[in-house]
Amino acid sequence: MRFSRRLAAVLLAAPLAVPVAMAHPAKAPSTVNRVTITRDEWGIAHVSGQTDADAVYGMIYAQAEDDFPRIERNYLVNLGRLSEAEGESAIWQDLRQRLFIDPERLKADYAQSPLWLRKLMQAWADGLNAWLADHPKAKPLVLTHFEPWMALSFSEGSIGGDIERVPLSQLQAFYDHKQVAMTASERGLIWQEPKGSNGIAIAPSRTKDGHALLLINPHTSFFFRSELQMTSREGLNAYGAVTWGQFFIYQGFNAHAGWMHTSSGIDNVDEFAETLVDTPTGAKGYRYGGQIRPLAENTITLRYRRPDGTMASRDFTTWASHHGPIVREEGGKWIAFALMNRPVAALEQSYLRTKTRDLSEFLKVAERKANSSNNTIFADDKGEIAYLHPQFVPIRDTRFDYTKPVDGSDPATDWRGLHALDTLPSVLNPKNGWAFNTNNAPWTAAGADSPKKTDYPVYMDELGENPRGPHAEKVLGERRDFTLPGLIAAAYDPWLPAFEHLLPPLFDAAASDPGNADRQAAIALLKGWDKRWSAGSTATTLAVNWGEALWAKRGDHPDPEDDSTSVWDWMERHASPAQRLAALDEAIARLKGDFGDWRVPWGDMNRYQRNDGAIDQVFSDAKPSTPIPFASARWGSLASFGAKRYPGTKRYYGTSGNSFVAAVEFGPRVTARAVSIGGESNDPASPHFADQVDRYATGDLRPVHFWPDDLAAHTTSTRILIRR
Repeated sequence: MRFSRRLAAVLLAAPLAVPVAMAHPAKAPSTVNRVTITRDEWGIAHVSGQTDADAVYGMIYAQAEDDFPRIERNYLVNLGRLSEAEGESAIWQDLRQRLFIDPERLKADYAQSPLWLRKLMQAWADGLNAWLADHPKAKPLVLTHFEPWMALSFSEGSIGGDIERVPLSQLQAFYDHKQVAMTASERGLIWQEPKGSNGIAIAPSRTKDGHALLLINPHTSFFFRSELQMTSREGLNAYGAVTWGQFFIYQGFNAHAGWMHTSSGIDNVDEFAETLVDTPTGAKGYRYGGQIRPLAENTITLRYRRPDGTMASRDFTTWASHHGPIVREEGGKWIAFALMNRPVAALEQSYLRTKTRDLSEFLKVAERKANSSNNTIFADDKGEIAYLHPQFVPIRDTRFDYTKPVDGSDPATDWRGLHALDTLPSVLNPKNGWAFNTNNAPWTAAGADSPKKTDYPVYMDELGENPRGPHAEKVLGERRDFTLPGLIAAAYDPWLPAFEHLLPPLFDAAASDPGNADRQAAIALLKGWDKRWSAGSTATTLAVNWGEALWAKRGDHPDPEDDSTSVWDWMERHASPAQRLAALDEAIARLKGDFGDWRVPWGDMNRYQRNDGAIDQVFSDAKPSTPIPFASARWGSLASFGAKRYPGTKRYYGTSGNSFVAAVEFGPRVTARAVSIGGESNDPASPHFADQVDRYATGDLRPVHFWPDDLAAHTTSTRILIRR
């Protein structure tokens, strides 16, 4: 049923209550669905409604209050309509999206969705449209009206996604019929800040008070998610991080259980090289076993904004085999790209897991097998903990190397259904009492109780280890007295383990070639360093600048014979003494040139700055900023802060890493502490634009007001929405 809406609002100065001021005359109470948005002292929205649909209506309205531009941009990206706002430069990103996301198919999927899910999608669209109607001064770039089927275009909350594995340069080369060189980024030759997250679950056997603990620590681009709570009388009561524009808590907890998703290293997409042949009718076809199959042909029309603001369009004739859309050409063969494309099941799984009460229920929801790219760390108030591998895992013939395009004409290369959950490298209630993931392989997820790599197909993980993995293992160790503050302290442990391996070869090189006084003093400083970040540490600044300079040298002159398993491996084993010393000299010279001395305290260089509500910030050394003591995840910092110089800046400014951090204790009554980067609002005039910055920088997580009696003492405003 479609609801119209009327809005009534009242601002309450806590703890006093005043009468509700109705914006429109009320109808009979039996026809009214009230939705309440209560804001606490940090501006966090706590949304409650009679039904789940009411809660969805209110939570998306609250999101729009806080940052509608990010909601709109996420759906422009996921609907393949970004070029309507940003111009022709975005058209290849849109085409890539539309190869997999067809609006007509989504409309059909919506019509065939279960009734309960259609109600939620309808409420989602109604809530956004209500906000637009109530805020006529808001000027959407493109999306002035939302339809419920649009929610299916963005059914999983992870940053990026499987589709980003398709290189845009080669997509353009294929569909523009011209040569386009792959970018250095696509070739993996330049450094990119690691994307991912940390999750830790600790069983009661390793906690002081006998309660399970959960760390929720996504590493995303900043301001990527909203923090809120949504409750209903239909059993919904979830709190956590919501990717802007979605109607489910992506990483969070309810009264009984919590879940933390981390980007997985699983091989969950594949390329198939199709052999083209002519069909008897003259249409394009491809060979499949002893058959000649026709390629599916389709026309995609994309609109884009011209520089003068007017709209134009381009038509693309696209092709697909049964493996997937054609995305590029290689060696005279067309390459089809296969990935998970199950929007209804994915949205069902994303929403229903927020209502699960224990591990058994969580696994039952996971049987939908519509999570393709996320590991999950789980804990509940029964004391259960788990590491769960992504559930969408195609079965492949291990005779073939799926890290490269496989022969699409050979039926043996086809996917053979999906793995059963009990055949995945997951860990349920490990005896060691903890489980973690830092975007590393599952083979260390639970210490000695981890899955054994040799028991599983190679495609279960492509990335292997990273420096945060050993760091997590060290802070967990054999400790058996964890508390909520102790878990938070572990999450902010300042050790940078990568430098334990990277610096000794530098010291060896310097012993043979001491160089000038600056080099000798720098080596002495690094030898005396404890490999831990702090705002006042000059060694941290020097080590990071040296590490980045050395990292870049692998991409400058890639060695075709290089057998390194990672950039860290290359830096430790293969970089030459001359490269190590040259990188140090470059770091010293750069710091001296920018700051007058290479001895720069880390907090003077590493900064947080948000000047306005723009999605892409422009940074300036002349404007106020906040020192941040922690460092990039690439050096093994669990508390990640991905920062770099920008045009015109000497300082580093962070744009990704710790964005939302929560620590949860599942006692008789769940308790939690959390912090969100900056604040909850994107409006610089809001008191919640930057009110969490200092807590963020110091790891001083604030109490979460999960329970109504606690929230009542911290309420600053209440808004009542009325749905009809």
